[in-house]
Amino acid sequence: MPTLARWWIKSAMAYLVAALALGLARALGPWWDLPDLARAAGPVALHFFFVGWVTQMIFGVAYWMFPRATKERPRGNEALGWATFSALNVGLLGRAAAEPLGALGGAPWTAPVLVAAAALQWLAVVAFVGNTWRRVR
Repeated sequence: MPTLARWWIKSAMAYLVAALALGLARALGPWWDLPDLARAAGPVALHFFFVGWVTQMIFGVAYWMFPRATKERPRGNEALGWATFSALNVGLLGRAAAEPLGALGGAPWTAPVLVAAAALQWLAVVAFVGNTWRRVR
C-alpha cells in the first residue's frame, strides 16, 4: 500500500473515532454540564465524519486501488496527492477550530478562517479529482 494511501486511511480512522467521541459527548449533554463550546461542536462532529472519515477513506482507497495512470506515475502526481491530503486536513482542522467559536459569536478571526478552511477543502477536492480523473477507465 502506498504511503499516502496509508496516511489517508489512518487519518480517516482517527477522524471516525473523533467524530463519534464528539457525538457521544454531545448525546450525554443532558446529564453532563457541557461547556458552550462543546454544545456548539455539532457541525464539527459532522465534518469530522463526512469529510474526515468518509471522504478521506474514499480518497485513500481510490489512490491505492484505482487503475494505474501511467507506468512511470501509476498514481498520478504524488506531490499533488500530498498537497491534496494537506489542504483537506488543514481545512478540516481550521473548520473545527473556528466553527464552534463563530457559532457562539466568538473571535473576529473565525469568519476569515472559515472561508480559508472551506477554500482549502474545495481546492483539495478539485486537486483530487484532477489527479484521479484519468485513472477512471
